[in-house]
Amino acid sequence: MRILTFKTLFFCSAILCLSGSNLYAQARNVTVNQDPKFEQLLNEKRKINSSITVNERYKIQIYNGDSETSKKTLMEFKREFKNYDGTIVFYTPAYKVWVGNFKTRIDAERNLAELKQRYPNALLIKPNK
Repeated sequence: MRILTFKTLFFCSAILCLSGSNLYAQARNVTVNQDPKFEQLLNEKRKINSSITVNERYKIQIYNGDSETSKKTLMEFKREFKNYDGTIVFYTPAYKVWVGNFKTRIDAERNLAELKQRYPNALLIKPNK
């Protein structure tokens, strides 16, 4: 292997630089084709995310137990109380039915008193996620 002299090294570097000046990058036009259902799913996700603010909100737990009974309990609850939001949450080993999304503890306790008539085991919780 021989060592290149300064002139040869300079000449090779100059040719490399000049030949690279004629190269072009990719075209700037980008076309995105997406399924229309994707935008619908994004909107649903945004709606769900905006309603989930569990850090500073109170919820009422109306059931704690197995999967099938929790589903039945939530369906019955939604039929009877249409103005409340409800969800099923799984914490090992039980399923929990949480309803409501209350900003203040006082508001949650008022609604808890109403729900205790139908669900005697209902309790007030403040989830920490």
